Amino acid sequence: MTHVGIIGAGHIGSAVARGLVAQGHQVAISNSRGPETLSDLVAELGENAQALTAKDAAAFGEWVVVTIPLKAIDGLPVDELAGKFVVDTNNYYWERDGHIAELDEKKTTTSRMLQERLPQSTVVKGFNHIPAADILTDGAPAGTPGRRALATSSDSADAVTFITKIYDDFGFDTVNVGGLDESWRVERDQPAYVVRQTADELRENLARAER
Repeated sequence: MTHVGIIGAGHIGSAVARGLVAQGHQVAISNSRGPETLSDLVAELGENAQALTAKDAAAFGEWVVVTIPLKAIDGLPVDELAGKFVVDTNNYYWERDGHIAELDEKKTTTSRMLQERLPQSTVVKGFNHIPAADILTDGAPAGTPGRRALATSSDSADAVTFITKIYDDFGFDTVNVGGLDESWRVERDQPAYVVRQTADELRENLARAER
């Protein structure tokens, strides 16, 4: 059992919180509107969950999930996230985030941007290319034929090992894309994005990605 902070209580953040609580973890979840607006979600999650501010949720977590719009990452609590694994679920939606030249020109990735924002944290891509509704319904025990696979990306081998265990707990195989600069291969509009795929199929889709 670990203490997990979740910054962002949208569809992905809420689904991940439900899964973690069911696994016995202690979860602190936050949103941009304040803890008092999460009372219904926390009541549903039960005694292993609480609503806090983003800063306090970051401090609470031994590791933290950041699942907020890309345009909001400059407001993240840098000091409270220092020294921790930070799971990045983000994708770039210019319709929501506004146009970001470096991303439009394919010069960086969303996860690299988050790592630069959190220089003392270890960013690892996770849960960014699966519909939120599938997170709690599409998992299967290890070794199940046709088990769904999810991709990850990090500059840290330890972080990849860490997220591999998290994925397995949720019922998914893991495929490592490589460093954060390669994480574009599993972002929006790429072949591996939000489709159900086995590990072999995911590797094929990653190889087909074009930038």
